[in-house]
Amino acid sequence: MLSKSQARAFFLGGTLVTFLIFIGLTIYSFMPRNDQTNYGKITKEVVRGKEIWEQNNCMGCHSIMGEGGYYAPELTKVLERRGEGYVKAVLISPVPWNPKGRKMVAYKMSEADANAMVAYFEWIGKIDLNGFDRIVSPLAKDEE
Repeated sequence: MLSKSQARAFFLGGTLVTFLIFIGLTIYSFMPRNDQTNYGKITKEVVRGKEIWEQNNCMGCHSIMGEGGYYAPELTKVLERRGEGYVKAVLISPVPWNPKGRKMVAYKMSEADANAMVAYFEWIGKIDLNGFDRIVSPLAKDEE
């Protein structure tokens, strides 16, 4: 059993070591060569796509990188799965899109807005996910 002074020394030493490891890992994660955000490739069109995403509350049904609703498919890598033409067709369509019994609102987007959404999805799709499953929603997986 440790004496009171030994226990205090052990606690303070462990706290100091843990703190130094935390500071070291924080500095390491903020180094420019470790940036995985794809931040340098944000364009005005990508920003416009994000604005449209938020204005239409797309996250209420869809998710990106696991964040959002699970009523509809996960869209992090939607362009990889479906392609640009498919995504634009759904966004521009004047009739509601109705796959697998779920109904998506007919947004009737303009060509420019649909292009902005595609640019946003393209930017999101290039973020390094550190090996996590590219499809986190079971609704986004293709039926086999």
